[in-house]
Amino acid sequence: MRELNLRHVRDEDGPALIELIGSIFGEYEGVYLEPDGLDSDLNAYASYIEAEGGEGFVVEGEDGLLACVSYSQIEGTQYQLKRIYLSAGLRGSGMGLKLLHHVETLAKARGAATMELWSDTRFTRAHRFYEREGYVKQAKTRDLHDSSNTTEFQFIKTL
Repeated sequence: MRELNLRHVRDEDGPALIELIGSIFGEYEGVYLEPDGLDSDLNAYASYIEAEGGEGFVVEGEDGLLACVSYSQIEGTQYQLKRIYLSAGLRGSGMGLKLLHHVETLAKARGAATMELWSDTRFTRAHRFYEREGYVKQAKTRDLHDSSNTTEFQFIKTL
């Protein structure tokens, strides 16, 4: 197995994050990344997630950035899982589970009692993963009014 390195995200990772997430979105018909609009946080993601009271991480390999994950505080003991994405080669390897548990552990150390996430209704494989890990899909949805015409499901887990 190739050497992988987990580290904190840096603002200069922006182009690589855009490439990674854009390639994942490209696997779905009609899903587009908007680095100059809705997804502009990726251009300086470390600064963005820090300002949100959270932390972000990337997984680096020989081929560049292969995965990312982050979390932030919403309010009180409510936290949010944000931007967990894995390159096609890492999916099914257990890395997603490691990243999820990593940020859940960090959030719990900060006092998190619940973790919520929002996921595009088209990302069904991710939904199965979240549900296996104890996230419960809520009745609540939200529309992002973006070029992908995104509707997201809300998931919540008690930590």
